[in-house]
Amino acid sequence: MTTMVCRLDELQPERGVAVLLPDGAQAALFRTHDGAVHAVSNMDPFSGAAVLSRGIVGDRDGTPVVVSPIYKQAFDLRTGRCLDDEAVSVPVFATRVRDGMVLVGSP
Repeated sequence: MTTMVCRLDELQPERGVAVLLPDGAQAALFRTHDGAVHAVSNMDPFSGAAVLSRGIVGDRDGTPVVVSPIYKQAFDLRTGRCLDDEAVSVPVFATRVRDGMVLVGSP
C-alpha cells in the first residue's frame, strides 16, 4: 500500500520532513541534491526520539546519508544502515514520484 504524502516541489533539496502514515508509522522524507526521494523511519534508534527528519542531509563517500541531530550517527538513505555502527539500521520506506506527487509505501 502506498500513501500520497505531498507534491515533489514542496520538498526542499537536502532538507527533511516528517510524515505520518495511515498505520501510525512516522517516516522521515528527503529529497537529495540529485532529485532522488528517500524515506526512512523518523525514529533515531540511539536516542529513541523521532528526529531523523531534522537531521543533516549530505553524503559520505558518495552514499546519501542523514546524520542524526542528537548523537550524530549517519544513516544510509538507500538502505537504512548506520554507517557508524553496522549492527544498527532504520527501516526504509519505498518511495515513488507519480505525476509530481510523492508516494510512500510500507518498509
